[in-house]
Parts: sequence; C-alpha cells; structure tokens
Amino acid sequence: MQDFAYSFSLAAGLVLEADPALVEIVVLSLKVTATALCFSALIGLPLGAILAIARFPGRGFLVIVSNALMGLPPVVIGLTVYMLLSNAGPFGVLKLLYTPTAMVIAQAILITPIIIALTRQVIADLNQDYADTFRSMVVPAHTAIVALLWDARFSLLTVLLAGFGRAIAEVGAVMIVGGNVNHVTRVMTTAIALETSKGELALALALGMILLCIAFAVNAAVGLLKNAEGRLVNA
Repeated sequence: MQDFAYSFSLAAGLVLEADPALVEIVVLSLKVTATALCFSALIGLPLGAILAIARFPGRGFLVIVSNALMGLPPVVIGLTVYMLLSNAGPFGVLKLLYTPTAMVIAQAILITPIIIALTRQVIADLNQDYADTFRSMVVPAHTAIVALLWDARFSLLTVLLAGFGRAIAEVGAVMIVGGNVNHVTRVMTTAIALETSKGELALALALGMILLCIAFAVNAAVGLLKNAEGRLVNA
C-alpha cells in the first residue's frame, strides 16, 4: 500500500512539474489524434450526410457496413495497416511503418466509421424537419447537405468529440503500427502499457491522470454543446 501511495505522489509530482518526458508523450498523443480526427471529419461528415438524404442503389448496404465497422476490433485495424505499410506490403516503399503517420492512419480508419454512422443518424433526424421545404423549393442535394451540416453543427461537434475520445484512448492499433518507439511514436496509452509492464507506475499513473482529465474534458464539452444547442433551439 505504501508503494502505491509513493507512486501516486511521484505521479502527481510529474504532472505538477510538467516533466519533459511526460509533456512530450502527451503532446504527441494530442497531435496524432487531432490529425486523425481532421482526416476522419473530412471524410466522415460528408459521407454520413450523403447516406442520410441521398437515395441510390446499395445505400442500405453501405449503412449496414458503416454501422458494423463501428465495432471493428482495433487490433484488426492495426494488423491491416501494418500489412499495408510493411516492406512486403503495397505501400512499404513509403517507409511509414513505425512513424506517427502510420498511427494517424490507424486512428483515422478506426474512427471514420463512427463519424459516418453518427453523422448519418444526426442528419437523417434533422432532414425529417427540412425534407418538405427542400422539395417545395427544389433545393439541390449538395445544397441541402451543406445546409443540414451547418444547422446540425452543435450535434456534429459532439460526434467529433466522441471520435476524439475513442481515438486518444486506443492502444492496440497504435502499438502495432507505431511500435511504441521512445521519442518517436510513444503515446499515452502505449506508454502506460509499457511502464506498467515494467513495474514503473509513476509515469503510468501520471499519464493515466492526464488521460482521465482529457476524458472528463471531452464529456464536459459534449454537455456544454448540448446545452448551447438547446438554448439556440429554444431562442
């Protein structure tokens, strides 16, 4: 029990003193996840909106696939990206394996289906209120999509926050494609796994504290956005 208390005190000291190694890991984690989220948003938001309002052959199948991929095991994503980026893979010439870029790719693949599926649901619900107006005014599909995305911006921000929270907590896929290389690809989740396996609990606990704070911040932001959306609707 005293060892755990000592580890907690050391962890608190690392956080309060902004230990350089700790800061480096946290900053890299945020950079990788934020970059992956940007790419996923550019792909997922418009695709989700298209699936919500467009009608075309195979749409139902694509909806089922996007929903199913939300539960895709992260280690499968990591293995797939590893095979694609390894020297024997089709993209091995790019030398991206064990780099932050490979981790961005893995995280983007992980959360893009989540953003697509949640965006489709948000836009589909909102489109029920606008469909008659769009039809009466003969609004083109692309214009309707842009209008719906803008009107649902608060809800879509919560979708993006959900994707961010899912990505930054991921360990399996980023461990496989990043290799947990010190000062290169070591992020919070992989560092926690490594330090715990070594019995060095101070850094692991410090990173765990920060990860929990990020999780709380994300959830708080989601709550604030929902309240802001509610006030806007009632205004």
